[in-house]
Amino acid sequence: MAPTDSKVGLAGQMGLAGQVGLPDPAASRAVLIGTAAYRHLPALPAVQANVTDLAAELCDATVWGLPREHCTVVADPQNATAMLDPVHRAGDQATDTLLVYYAGHGMRDSESADLYLALGGSRDNTGYTAVAYQHVRAALRSARARRKIVVLDCCFSGRAARTLAAEGDVLAAQAAVDGAFVLTASPRDRLALAPDGERHTAFTGEMLGVLRQGIEDGPELIDLDTLHRVLEERLRAKNRPLPQRSQENGVGRLPLARNRARAARRIPAGPVLATDVRAAMVASGLGLARMLRAAGRSRDALPMLRLALQERVPDGEGSLLAVQLELSEMLAETGQIREAIEVLEQAFQQVHKFYGPDALLVCRRLADLLQESGNHIQACEVLKHALDLADTHGRRP
Repeated sequence: MAPTDSKVGLAGQMGLAGQVGLPDPAASRAVLIGTAAYRHLPALPAVQANVTDLAAELCDATVWGLPREHCTVVADPQNATAMLDPVHRAGDQATDTLLVYYAGHGMRDSESADLYLALGGSRDNTGYTAVAYQHVRAALRSARARRKIVVLDCCFSGRAARTLAAEGDVLAAQAAVDGAFVLTASPRDRLALAPDGERHTAFTGEMLGVLRQGIEDGPELIDLDTLHRVLEERLRAKNRPLPQRSQENGVGRLPLARNRARAARRIPAGPVLATDVRAAMVASGLGLARMLRAAGRSRDALPMLRLALQERVPDGEGSLLAVQLELSEMLAETGQIREAIEVLEQAFQQVHKFYGPDALLVCRRLADLLQESGNHIQACEVLKHALDLADTHGRRP
């Protein structure tokens, strides 16, 4: 089945149709980096509590439910390798969402004024003793994950948001990361705050408060834009540095956590419906297939994914899209290119119902396979649809 030639097709139909669910914990990774002890800079004891408590919340089933083995804590890295290797490993493993958090001293190079992330032996105004943020950005750009989240709790962290901004900045154009959301503790030329006597830094303390208590009258799932808005309100009320954000492809609408304030109302649960059972079957099949694939048994995983695709779950198309993407990858890996193209073409016809980054990913993968199989005209048509979509999304208010 070939993509439609209509210009309206994908670009005209695609949009956000309802709220998507949380990122798949099985296909997501988090790397939490904290530098609390320094030889030449003031110690930041609150940073240790930041990474420990944030890991606990992200892995809590009532917040996100990230498996503990998928959440890496890097405490007091002493060199660039110790800081960046875990980010690259997580980038290779995550196919859904990659979250990278750093807490510690942020530094400006004396000549370039770019952002550097301090190590235990870093010295002020000497960027070469720290890790340039551009190396973290490069790790994100090479990551497999469809969505990337960066949270920086350090001085001058707004410089990272600037480098990922997308309005007329030459540096921004060079640094853009598809599907990236950057949340920072302070503007580009402001210091972050680590109040004396408090367990956490000002920014992370408020973020943990949102994850732990939720948001009264907030949505059932807390997305990144909502998190930024609430953090800004709470920090402004305390006269503390205000957080900044920058994003690509509307990732700010991606839910990150369940709203515990909603769960606390104890709304009686309804009956288990057939659609719930089918949704659970899709999720279980996808999870088992990924485990088999990780163990090098892709051929054994293929029947699981084919069975999962037979389920039709109302309002659950996002899960089926994940199955289609996983199945197409495995088929391509095992040399079954024609079937892989058929699976992606089915996703292509349905993808207008899904979130922007997923739509672009389907287009890119389908175009790659079409070109590999010699269907260059169809590949160009798919890429044109993707460009039209990106242009339409970019003009959306």
